Amino acid sequence: MSNGKDLALTHVALLVADQEKALEFYRDVIGLEVRQDIPFFGVRWLTVGPASQPGIEFLLEVPEMVPDEAASEAARARLASGAQGTLIFTTDAVDDTFARLRDAGVEVSQEPISQPYGVRDCGFRDPWGNHLRFSQVLG
Repeated sequence: MSNGKDLALTHVALLVADQEKALEFYRDVIGLEVRQDIPFFGVRWLTVGPASQPGIEFLLEVPEMVPDEAASEAARARLASGAQGTLIFTTDAVDDTFARLRDAGVEVSQEPISQPYGVRDCGFRDPWGNHLRFSQVLG
């Protein structure tokens, strides 16, 4: 029986409406690397992750991957509302990251600001309403 000390996070699902567009966004715009891209029950098991963290993968999940119709419909409703998950990344150069993503046309939700808890951060939304934050530790 596990006491939890042997657990490790490997995957986080991120709901998207279109896997190909999500791949282009997360690989080509954000800069994540493709980890897995294989056929999966009529869609794809498609994961990406940061090059510096080979043990973590973001599953680009579409509603069709949800195992039952009620849950699939709920996933479609969540996509329609535009408020989904949140990914928070660290970077050594938050202002440069902000400029690169803004110039690439990513929707800005917060310009860079120095926070009282010791980071400078900014925010964006992906094409499906997921929140993306980038932070740099100050000091």
